Amino acid sequence: MRLWSLHPKYLDPQGLVALWREALLARAVLSGNTRGYRSHPQLERFSSHASPLAAIDSYLHGVYTEASGRGYAFDRSKLGRARIRTRIVVTEGQLEHEWRHLLEKLSARSPELHRRWASQADWVCHPLFDIRPGPIAAWERIRSNPMPATRKLKARRTARPERKE
Repeated sequence: MRLWSLHPKYLDPQGLVALWREALLARAVLSGNTRGYRSHPQLERFSSHASPLAAIDSYLHGVYTEASGRGYAFDRSKLGRARIRTRIVVTEGQLEHEWRHLLEKLSARSPELHRRWASQADWVCHPLFDIRPGPIAAWERIRSNPMPATRKLKARRTARPERKE
C-alpha cells in the first residue's frame, strides 16, 4: 500500500488507479470494515489524526478530483464528506523520499512522464498535507539500498540528518 503525500497529478495512469484502490482499502480499514492491513505503516498518519475517517475522505477527494480532471470515472459514492479542518503534517524528507521513489517507478512504467517530472524544479504535495522541515517519516519502510538522490530540494530549509537503521 502506498498513500502518496505527493500531489496525485504526478502519477501515471497505473499509479493513479492504484492510489484510488489503496486509499479505498485504507478507508475500509479505518472504518473497521476489513481485518487486513490494520497495522500497515502507511495508515499511521491517518489513524493518529483526530478524525481518521474525515482525513482519509479528504485524501480520497483529492485523488478523485485529479482523476475526474483526467476523465476517469471513479465512483464518487464510495467517498464520505471532505470536511477536514486539521491538515496532516508531512516532512520535506518524506516528500523527497517519495519523489525519488516515484521517479524510480515512472522510469520503468512511463519513461515519458519520468522525463517530464525528473526535470521538475519543485513539487507540491496532496492538498491534505502541510509541509514542514524534517526527516523521512518514522513509519516509512526504507530499503537497505537507498535510491540515489535525483536532485536537491528547492524548498529545503534544514539538512536532513542521516537515518540510522
